[in-house]
Amino acid sequence: MKTWLRWPRTLFMRLMLILLAGLALAQALSYVLIMSERREASVGLMLNFLEQDVASSVALLDRLPANERAAWLPRLERRTYRFSLTPGEPGHAPDTVLSRRIADAFVEAIGQRYRVTASAAPGHPNRVQAHVTLSDGTPLTIDMRPAGLPVSGWLPALLLAQLALLALCTWAGVRLATRPLAQLAGAADSLGPDLRSERLPESGPLEVARAARAFNAMQERIAAYMTERTQILAAISHDLQTPITRMRMRADMLDDEVQRDKMNRDLREMEALVKDGVAYARTLHGAREAPCRIDPDAMLESLVGDYQDAGQEVGLEGRADMTIATRPQALRRILGNLVDNGLKYAGAVQVGIGRQGPGEIAIRIRDFGPGIPEAELEKVFEPFYRLEASRNRDTGGTGLGLSIARQLAQAMDGALTLRNHPQGGLEATLVLRGLEDDTRQ
Repeated sequence: MKTWLRWPRTLFMRLMLILLAGLALAQALSYVLIMSERREASVGLMLNFLEQDVASSVALLDRLPANERAAWLPRLERRTYRFSLTPGEPGHAPDTVLSRRIADAFVEAIGQRYRVTASAAPGHPNRVQAHVTLSDGTPLTIDMRPAGLPVSGWLPALLLAQLALLALCTWAGVRLATRPLAQLAGAADSLGPDLRSERLPESGPLEVARAARAFNAMQERIAAYMTERTQILAAISHDLQTPITRMRMRADMLDDEVQRDKMNRDLREMEALVKDGVAYARTLHGAREAPCRIDPDAMLESLVGDYQDAGQEVGLEGRADMTIATRPQALRRILGNLVDNGLKYAGAVQVGIGRQGPGEIAIRIRDFGPGIPEAELEKVFEPFYRLEASRNRDTGGTGLGLSIARQLAQAMDGALTLRNHPQGGLEATLVLRGLEDDTRQ
C-alpha cells in the first residue's frame, strides 16, 4: 500500500498532481453545488406544480360521475404520481425531509376541501401516498414517487472533456515552468572536464533568462580560470626546463659518482612531476581530441599485443562486437595507465571487455597483486595521492595517473571505478555510456 502512496520524486509530477488534483476538486465541488441548487429548484417547482395540478385533478374527479372516473385516471397521471380509486397501501408517518415536504404540499393543496391524510409508503425512501375521501365517500389515493433529477446524456461526456482539458492545460503549464530547470540541470551535467557545455538560451520569462545568463557567465568564468591555471603551469614547466637542463649538466661534471646519480635521479623526478602536473591541468581543461567511431575489440587487441611483444604478461578475454564513438587517444591513454599500474604492482594483468547494458560497454583490467584497502579505493583518484608511504617516485609515481585517467573517462561520458576482486587482486572497470548500438553481423 505504501508503494502506491509514495510521493513522486520529480518536481514535474509533484506540480502536476497538486494542480490537477486542485482543479479537479474545484470542478467536482462546482458540479456538486450546481446540481444541489438545481435539485432544490426542481423540488420547489415540482411541489408548486403539485399543489396546483393535484387540486385541479381532485376537483375534476369529484365532479365526474362515479362511472366515468376510472376512464379519467390515465389522463390525469403524471411522471411522478398517479391516481387510483382505492384506499391505498398502509404506511407510516413520513420520515425524510422530502417526504414531509410532499405530505405538507398534499395537505395544503386539498386539505381545505377534502379530508386527506398522507403517509410514507414502502418501495422508495421518499414515496408518499395521499389518501383522499371525495364528496360521495369514494376513496382516492394519490401515489407520489419522486424521480431523480434528469441529466442530459451529453453531460458526462462534457465533464470528461473538461477534465481532459484541465489535464492538458496543467501539463502545458507545468512543463513550461519546469523545462528551464531541466535545461539548467542538463547543461550542468554536460559541463564536464572540458568545460564546453552548450550555452543556455537567454530567452523566455525574466526569471528564466536571468538564470540562464548567470549560468552562462559562471561557465565562462570557470573556463577562464582553468585556462589561466593551465597557462601558468605550462609557463612554469617551460621555464623549469632550462634550469633543470643546466643542473643536469652540472651534475654530470661532478666527480662523486654517487652524488651525481642521486642528483640526476632527483632531476628526473622533478621533470616527471612538472610534466604530470601540466598533463593533469590540461586534462581538466578539456580533451581537444575529436571523437570518432572505433572498434574497441581491435584497439584492445593492438594494445595487448604491444605489451606481449615487449615481454609483459598481459592477457585479453571477451568481445564487445560493436563500434563506439569516442576519443581513441584518450581511451588508449586511460587503458595504458591502468595496465602499467597493474604491471608495476603485480607483474601480470588480465584485460576483459564486454557489454554492460543497452548502449554500454565495460572494459575491466585486473591485476593479481595485493589490492588496495577498501578505505583507499576512492582516495587514490585524488591528485597527488599515493599509497606509497615511502614517497619513493620509483615505486609510487607522482600520484596523478589515476586522477588523469578518471578525468579523461568523465570527458568521454564514461565512469572509472576500482574494486578489490573477490579472487584477489585489484580490478579497474571503465564503463563507456551513451553509445549507439551498432552490432556487427
